[in-house]
Formats: sequence, C-alpha cells, structure tokens
Amino acid sequence: MANVSRRSFLAASAAAVAGGSSLLNSASAAEVIPGFDQTKTDYDRTRQWRPFSDRKIRLGIVGHGVCRFGLAFDLQHHPNVELVAVSDLFPDRCADMARQAKCEKTYPSLEEMVKDDSIEAIYCATDAPAHAKHAILCMEHGKHVATAVPAFRGDIEDAEALLACCKKNNGLVYAMFETSRFHDDLYAMEKLFAAGVFGRIVYSEGEYCHPHSLGAPSIGSYKDWRKKGCPMWYPTHATAYYVGVTHRPLLDVSCQGTPHFDESKRTPNAIGNVFRSEVGLFRTAEGGLSRMIICSSQGEYLEAGRIRGEYAGFNKTFVGDATGKKRYDEAIDSGLQIQKYALPPGVQPGGHGGSHGYLGDDFIDAILRGRKPAVDVIDALNMTVPGYYAHLSAMKDGETMKIPQYSM
Repeated sequence: MANVSRRSFLAASAAAVAGGSSLLNSASAAEVIPGFDQTKTDYDRTRQWRPFSDRKIRLGIVGHGVCRFGLAFDLQHHPNVELVAVSDLFPDRCADMARQAKCEKTYPSLEEMVKDDSIEAIYCATDAPAHAKHAILCMEHGKHVATAVPAFRGDIEDAEALLACCKKNNGLVYAMFETSRFHDDLYAMEKLFAAGVFGRIVYSEGEYCHPHSLGAPSIGSYKDWRKKGCPMWYPTHATAYYVGVTHRPLLDVSCQGTPHFDESKRTPNAIGNVFRSEVGLFRTAEGGLSRMIICSSQGEYLEAGRIRGEYAGFNKTFVGDATGKKRYDEAIDSGLQIQKYALPPGVQPGGHGGSHGYLGDDFIDAILRGRKPAVDVIDALNMTVPGYYAHLSAMKDGETMKIPQYSM
C-alpha cells in the first residue's frame, strides 16, 4: 500500500521549496514531435503474421490532441478491429479524427462513449492526469481498456484505485502503451532474461531525455497538465528498461534534481517543483542497482537503456562471458526468437522506435486470447509509481524512499 498520500506529498513539496500553455499554434503543431519520427525497427521476416481469430473487436478510440495519439497505433487498420466510434472533447478535433479514421460515429466525450454497449474495448489517448480515472471508467462499464503512458500522474491514490478496479474486473484486459517495451533492444533483452541468459541483473540504466530549448514554448497539453508536474512523474520510457525486461519491481530510491542554474528563474510550479531534470538510483528486486534519468537538457533525444547481468549484458547488442555466450547459443539453438514478429497487414510499426503498431496489436491479441498484455497493470504501476517516490526523494535532498509493492 502507498504510505504517502497526495496531500502529504504536496505539503512536503511546498515545504521543501519554502526551505530551499496553451496548445501549440498551427505552425508548431505541424512539426514532428521527437519520438514520433523514430520508425526504424527490425523483425523476423521468416515469421509471417497469422490470424488467431477472425473475430473483430468492436473498438472506440478517444483522444486527438497535439500528438494525435489516438490514431498513432494503427488500431483503426487492424484486421481484428471494427472501429465503432471516435471521440475528442474539441469538436474540430473530433471531426478531423473521424475523417482520418473513416469512422462515422463520434462522441463528444469518453463519458458518453462508455455508455455505448456495442463497444467492447477503448483506447484512451487522453491527458496524462486522467489516465487512471479513464481506465477505471471504461472497466466499470465492462470494457477492455488501454491508455497512453503513464498509468497515472501526480495522484498516488490513483494507483491504488486502478489496481483495485483491475482486481475487481480481472476478466478485462488493462494495458498501458509504454513504447520502450517494443524497442528492438528491450524486446530482445526481455526474451533473453526470461531464458536465464543474463543471470541476475547487477545494474541497469534507463534514459528519457527530451531536449527542450530554453525559452521555447513547451508542447501543448489539455489544461496545461505538462506544466503542473515534475520530470519523474513521466518515468516509464526509462523504468521500462528494468521493469519491462524482468517484470520485477524497484524497491527503493534516492533521487536528486537539477533546477534552473539561474536562481532568479527557479519559480516553483503549481506543485512546488523547480527541477528540470531528475536522476534516481533505485534498488531492484534482485538486489541490484538501477539508474533512471528523466532529463530535458540539450543533446540527442533518448528513450534508451542497457543492462549488465551476472553472465552477460545488452547495450544495443549482446555481450557475454563464456557462460553467457554458452547460454545465449543454447537459447537460440532451442528456438528462442529475439527479433520482433511480423505485424498484421495494414498495421505499421510507427514511431517511438517502431513500437506503436506492436502495442496496438498486442492489446487486440490479448483480448482475443484472454491473456495478459505486454504491459499489464502490475508492470504499469511498477514503471510509474517509482517516479512518484523518486521526486519525493529529490524534494528531500535524496532521502531514500521505499516504493510500494503491488500484486494481483
């Protein structure tokens, strides 16, 4: 159970500080947002996609904001999907979404869409602070649900509510669309770890570095939610490089933050945050260490990570000692596939390292087969919750914070 409430968190943030935009215009919106242009990916071309079922999941999609994320995962093109309706709070966006998806039925809000009994699953590409609440709303209406990342943002009590809802509705699929999970390297890492090739993970790193020029307008967001948080509240692109590999949790964290170097510009935001970047050192379930970075300084755009195990490691490519190489060869010889599989016809890999199409396909396949998705509620919380406690640690000058542990 979480031992720090939202109220106590905000109080701590304000105390620490005391002691120590509108949407993009049309020109900006036309620019490619970093991450969306990362389309290079690889897959095993000897393994053709074969349908598991000819059933079509009746789907609704919500969200067509600055990132146009609702249609970015090619769900509308999946051969096992019948797109029933789309929705956005803004009528012009909703109309554009319907036009692009070639969908006749629209709803003015998710709250109206969930009342449609013909819809059996919904993908919510909505504002981050609403992800947990929207997932709960969908499941309470008997619908499978996927959301963009993170699982929740800012309110730790949302984590408990989301888990309770998933337990209550365990026949429904909940999925979080964490893009790092289907990066080529992480996909291979996860398969090799499960096969015992690495042994225990001694050290891992995850990095989400999103360059943002000083003085430039920030990416737009509904009700300016991007301006009302902190770096570690959006951690999943980084934390996936441990949790998504091992499906195990992070146990505790010591984190430090970097504010604006010009003290005159260190104006606390709505939650009392002054940090532009945060770096956390986490203890893992295996007893190893993991360093996670959420950074907005200049340099290359990164959604990246690497692992170092007892017998082998992976940093874009596999490297191992004699034991690691032997385990690797035995795993491959036994048929282990470490390249991604072929996608259904009409579904493209998409952005964020060629992950979009795979996340959409995984969600639909999980519903059809009645299985867990690639990022279920436990992995989603284990990727998201550590960031909440990391920021709390940073506000207390690196004090080690215990991270709640979750199970179904």
